[in-house]
Amino acid sequence: MIQEEANLILAILAEDYPIHNGIVSFLKFENPFQILILTILSAQTTDRTVNGISKELFGKYPDADAMAHASPEEVESLIHSTGFYHTKAKNIIATSRILVTQYNGEVPQTMSDLVTLPGVGRKTANIVLNHAFGQNVGIAVDTHVRRLSQRIGFTDANTPDAIETDLMNLFNQSQWKYINYLLISHGRAVCTAKKPHCGVCRISAHCRFFKEK
Repeated sequence: MIQEEANLILAILAEDYPIHNGIVSFLKFENPFQILILTILSAQTTDRTVNGISKELFGKYPDADAMAHASPEEVESLIHSTGFYHTKAKNIIATSRILVTQYNGEVPQTMSDLVTLPGVGRKTANIVLNHAFGQNVGIAVDTHVRRLSQRIGFTDANTPDAIETDLMNLFNQSQWKYINYLLISHGRAVCTAKKPHCGVCRISAHCRFFKEK
């Protein structure tokens, strides 16, 4: 797909899913530590579920130091609804301990440092860097972004890293921070996993899936 058409698609999506006050996060957070932990917990579950447990979780463990000394069993009980709670509890406690011992309790602000933390890959690191620190060093590729990027024709790749590279090459860096939000919004509202609603989709004329169908 040529960049001009890709930009047109993004502009249409921006009209359909306006960004208010610059907020492009579906997770509700107050500081970098919270968005880091919440994004780790958001794997294989919904943002609504994660937002639902955040108040109680951070009420008991408000910072890295508190979480680093948490009982795994207590953390598991608080995050149970997010699924895979044994692994997730282990990861957020281990991550918190590294934050305390290596980063003075603060969340690191580089991709290279973030991806060394337990439970953190490029997707999570991109979200933290974007939402917490305003850095646009990449594009978070989740299931929605992957599905829509392939359907629309932004990419022919299959792996998250390769899809991210294609998106970064297709769009200007100033647009990267909006792509995850816009594609997730459209993926939830119109281009759903089971059945895309092409009849009401405003970008269908530019979509490879629709043209081939």
